[in-house]
Amino acid sequence: MENKWFRIAGTLCFGLFVAYLDRTNLSVALPSLSADLGIDGAMKSLVLTIFLIGYAFANVFGGICTRKAEPKTVVVLMVFIWSLATFCTGIIQSVFILLAFRFILGVTEGVYWPQQSRFARAWFSTNELTRANSIIQYYGQFMALALGFIILTPVYDAFGWRILFYITGGVGLLIIVPLYLKMLKKNDDAPYKEVMDENGETPKLTLKSLGGPTFLMIVFTYVTQGMLFWGITLWIPMVAKSLGFSGIQQGLASAAPYLMAVVLAVPISYISDKTCKRSLIASLGLIIPGLLLVTLPVVEAPVVKMGIITIAMGYYASSFTPNIWSIIQKTVEPHAVGPASGIVNGLGAGGGGTIAGFLVGYMQSVTGSYMAGFVVLGILVILGGISLFMYGKIKSKEIKMSI
Repeated sequence: MENKWFRIAGTLCFGLFVAYLDRTNLSVALPSLSADLGIDGAMKSLVLTIFLIGYAFANVFGGICTRKAEPKTVVVLMVFIWSLATFCTGIIQSVFILLAFRFILGVTEGVYWPQQSRFARAWFSTNELTRANSIIQYYGQFMALALGFIILTPVYDAFGWRILFYITGGVGLLIIVPLYLKMLKKNDDAPYKEVMDENGETPKLTLKSLGGPTFLMIVFTYVTQGMLFWGITLWIPMVAKSLGFSGIQQGLASAAPYLMAVVLAVPISYISDKTCKRSLIASLGLIIPGLLLVTLPVVEAPVVKMGIITIAMGYYASSFTPNIWSIIQKTVEPHAVGPASGIVNGLGAGGGGTIAGFLVGYMQSVTGSYMAGFVVLGILVILGGISLFMYGKIKSKEIKMSI
């Protein structure tokens, strides 16, 4: 068998990197795009958040509706559609067409996301899952967040916003789609492929196949982490600016949490697969950062505040993100991996992220500081970590009772 780490994990990592560039290009292009199309006030907020609205619903319903479909076919089709929508954004003259294209981006990336878990579950053994998820669903995401503004901003400054969308959309159409067609393999070729029931059909999706009532604890946990991730990620450039950072310092301060996450993921993923203490490691990946964020109001020095945010986000992302997908892939039935991933990511990233974006903005308008909103996020994510810790205890007890 060819190297699955390169062929499957590496290819999907590169694809997710480009997907996140397609998500963040609007943030870079927004100043001149808004001026050209006359976007201001509430419409600007809608332009920024409509992606998450489509993303939330598509993760949930896309994960369920595509569970019988070939994952390779789904990801190729989704990349093609969202890349075409991104490319065509470069020619728009209307804000309503922009909203339509960003909604399409959210829907197609939402349908795409659960397929990554299907690939991980089908191609990698239980003892490889955390490392596999680190590559498939982690490095592309956080490398794009760390480097995306560094890559996209000079292009925007040199050529303008229309060229920015032509380039990012063109990369998907001309590079990622052909790469996926050549490198990815079908489910039938996978060593741990999804299996049919005795009638040759995909088993029915039930709460039991999702892991039982405790699956709701996972959903709650992921909603709190979605609030943490998006609540900070959406606002961190403005947070850095409010703390006195500007120019290149502001860019580096904004990127620091994600660069730290990439560095820490290597040892933590190895420890997770070696010890299989994924629930404990992931729950601490929420509780410890939450406690750090709660201390922000009592810290005076801006550099120290930024340091706390960096450590909290870096540790959270490297400890929680790869492990939660391994936990889901291991505890739900194989045919339910896609739907479970879609439900969790849709409600967590889409729903929780949208709420957190408005929450932090509202708290800032009331208090004059972003720190108040971050403290609320810290408290919520501590509760999410406790929920995941209890989930791990319950699952361990169920395993012992079944032996």
